[in-house]
Amino acid sequence: MLKKLFTVLALFIGSTFCCAEELHFNNEVYTLKYSAIAPKTGGYGNEYFKKYENISSWTKMIGIYYYPEESSPLKFVEDFDKIVENTDNSVLLKIVENKKSDKAVISFLVNGSENAKKYFEHDIYKFEKHPTKGMVAVKYAVKHYFTNNNEINKIANEVKAENDKYLEMLISSSIPPVVERDIQLNN
Repeated sequence: MLKKLFTVLALFIGSTFCCAEELHFNNEVYTLKYSAIAPKTGGYGNEYFKKYENISSWTKMIGIYYYPEESSPLKFVEDFDKIVENTDNSVLLKIVENKKSDKAVISFLVNGSENAKKYFEHDIYKFEKHPTKGMVAVKYAVKHYFTNNNEINKIANEVKAENDKYLEMLISSSIPPVVERDIQLNN
């Protein structure tokens, strides 16, 4: 009996670990390629990228960030909103709060450039209480690259069409487990 219990536990732990190494979102697979303790929060941050992308070169990513000392997701998103609105290269798209469940989502655009390529980064975050202590944030981000200003309208229409869909997907999805080990891959 005890041997069966250990076998079941080993399978459960293995499948949980496996699931934390890979996430599925919007019919795409993301692989954990970065995990480390954040010096400011003392919690782990995990970042998942598509197969051939990484932390320095990506078009889509998912982040899971643990804030062990943060007790109020609603207060946190209010402060986060102020930062977004007071940053010159950002524009707030939408913020939704659920006071009953103490959850919030926020979406915004960030204008940036890397390697001489301009882009708009569409960021969507969900903030909710961690089951044991603190708070977890889930981030889904998509970079929309452009070479000339004529492409901006096309990007704006894509973001407009996608924003509510992705907000709803994040709101209804469960929080993946936080991986608590250092991973810094470049592939």
